[in-house]
Order: sequence, then structure tokens, then C-alpha cells
Amino acid sequence: MYGYWIVVNYREAYNMFACNGILFNHESPRRGETFVTRKITRSVAKISLGQQESIELGNLSALRDWGHAREYVEAMWRILQHDAPDDFVIATGKQFSVREFCNLAFAEIGEELQWEGEEKAKKTLGWEAKVTVPELVKEMVASDILLMKSNPMA
Repeated sequence: MYGYWIVVNYREAYNMFACNGILFNHESPRRGETFVTRKITRSVAKISLGQQESIELGNLSALRDWGHAREYVEAMWRILQHDAPDDFVIATGKQFSVREFCNLAFAEIGEELQWEGEEKAKKTLGWEAKVTVPELVKEMVASDILLMKSNPMA
């Protein structure tokens, strides 16, 4: 945040042409191998070539706004060509989960993934969630209201 505000302060105080670009994830084949998108695409390539058997990932439900780095570079260039300095959010406006990214990547090699996920607990243990998210939110807000009434410093 410091970097953002220093740009704003210099722009306003010294009338400098200074801009902030707030860029969401921007990907390309040049992305580092430690990033989840490249981890997935490299693993898919290796699996398709028989060089790897599986891929281990963390939170498959994590949502990201992934765009192409080439387009984001164009956006940065346009920010610098704009008549007046300003701040811009650069994003696609569309979110995909890690699971969806995996499905798309494996589809490129003709593979359709089967995700077991929560079905295993349902089949094996006979367990499934019953409380809906709206019910959970209602319960949590009501509980916190009671807590704050009895102890405002909690």
C-alpha cells in the first residue's frame, strides 16, 4: 500500500505524471514454475508425455482472475499514454477456480478429470453438510451481535 500512496502523493503534490496499475494475476508460458498455473500446465504436459503420473495441489476452490500477461503489458502501456495520470485496476473481471483451470488444462490433452471431493465423505461416512451458507452467516452475525452487546471490547 505504501507504493500506491506514494505515487498518489507525488502526483498530487508535485503535479507529476505518476500512475498506479493494480494488476490482477497475469499469466503466460513465461510465468515461473512455482505459480499454480505453470505448475498445472507443466504437470499436464509431463503427464501427457508419460513423464509424470499425478499432480498435487492445494485449495482447488480458490478463485482467481487470470489474464494474459501480453494484454496486461498493453494495458500498462496505455496507462502511460493516457492524457492524464490516474490509477487503474487491470483485470478480466472473470474468476476461475483452480479446479476449473485444471479441467481446462487436462481438456487440452483430451483428458476429462473426475473429482471425488466431498462425495467420498458422503459415500463412506454417510455425512453431508446440512447448514447452508446463508444460515451460517445468520447464526454468526446474531452471535456476534449478542457478544458485542454484552462485551463491546470483545
